[in-house]
Amino acid sequence: MENSENKQKHEQIQYIEFLSKDLQKVKQFYSESFGWTFTDYGPEYTAFSGDYVDGGFTTGTPVRGSILVILYSGDIETTKEKVLKAGGVLTRDIFEFPGGKRFQFTDPDDNELAVWSE
Repeated sequence: MENSENKQKHEQIQYIEFLSKDLQKVKQFYSESFGWTFTDYGPEYTAFSGDYVDGGFTTGTPVRGSILVILYSGDIETTKEKVLKAGGVLTRDIFEFPGGKRFQFTDPDDNELAVWSE
């Protein structure tokens, strides 16, 4: 079932929360890499929104490897360049898999994410 007002689909991810050691640094990284915008809710929480994604960061120490969030890119090379320029660190360079290709990186808090493309 789809809600056309909010573009929400049944059983899709609606909101993602991450832990962050430095909210200012992580906001700058995701703003530069993906154009996300942020709304602060006190000194320990910031919400983000971008195309097709909403979530937040709260203060804490992230643990790497418990979940892999994968973003889509129509131009994976350009996205990779933006991630690296913003301070991301590649953990796996672009590789092919059935259906596409992707790369993986860590953000300033050592959260690992991936970007895929067709």
